Amino acid sequence: MFDLTEHPHRRYNPLTGEWVLVSPHRTKRPWQGQVERVSAQKTQPYDAKCYLCPGNSRAGKLQNPKYESTFVFDNDFAALLPDTPPGSFEAGGLLRAESQSGVCKVVCFSPRHDLTIAEMEVADIRKVVDTWAEQFSELIVRPGIGYVQIFENRGEMMGCSNPHPHCQIWAPSTIPNEPAKEHATQEAFFKAHGKTLLSDYVELELDLGERIVALNDAFLAVVPFWAVWPFEVMVIARRPVTGIDQLTGAERSAFADVMRRVTTGYDNLFEISFPYTMGLHQRPAGGEHPFWHFHAHYYPPLLRSATVKKFMVGYEMLATPQRDITPEAAAERLRDAGGVHYRNR
Repeated sequence: MFDLTEHPHRRYNPLTGEWVLVSPHRTKRPWQGQVERVSAQKTQPYDAKCYLCPGNSRAGKLQNPKYESTFVFDNDFAALLPDTPPGSFEAGGLLRAESQSGVCKVVCFSPRHDLTIAEMEVADIRKVVDTWAEQFSELIVRPGIGYVQIFENRGEMMGCSNPHPHCQIWAPSTIPNEPAKEHATQEAFFKAHGKTLLSDYVELELDLGERIVALNDAFLAVVPFWAVWPFEVMVIARRPVTGIDQLTGAERSAFADVMRRVTTGYDNLFEISFPYTMGLHQRPAGGEHPFWHFHAHYYPPLLRSATVKKFMVGYEMLATPQRDITPEAAAERLRDAGGVHYRNR
């Protein structure tokens, strides 16, 4: 008889319409074997050389104010520019290019250089959530903006060039690839069923209980059934709101609480400041889009320890993503790793 915990199989991602190969027989107990730990490099609350710390200089002659909470500024090295002239290129029906305008911003989470989301108080994370909501509300209605992508790259392993707690906001004039996939699948599901795709998924995960990492009255954190990365997590609003701006005050605090619990579990797993890419997915510009359901994705690269990473190579690059650790096993390990941050034990 076919067994999800024993036999190779593929799992379908209804948000993207793609598949992932799961091979649980390759490693029944993925946490056994050597576990490398790295020495903790605790930084100071203020770094005179950090271009994100309060009062310090940035690019050119720009200088940060002595901010005391969150701080938002236009990215000094923006990937998108608001004044990009319209234009296109085409050759032979195969080669196409279009100009892309937009806005890029940086959001500092805290004036303290030595913190991460996992080590911040929930009340301070709530201020970050409020800032995200303000920025989303302002940018999504700005002329020439098609989508607002809020994302955080945490750790050098993920290409983060500065350890100061911060994230980026890129708001291009079109909808990017990944949100565009989710836009299409969520719209089709809503037209067929009269409710959001993720509403049904939340109910399924609550009933099954196998992949839940953290839960409160307003948010569910789960290793998705179709997860690609070893300890991938999706945080989903239990009420089907289309964007962060529609969350109530209590729901914003609940979102802050779940983010702290997820990132603390990450850090505790291998006793390291865990690297990841996190991003919010929410409705695009140009309408109410009731089929959109607000959620966040966490994509961390670590596989077995603080130094052993997962790489997308071979079959995964040429055919389809593959994983050995089942989402159910990953969720169990993250649940067990929760609680008090390892640095405070």
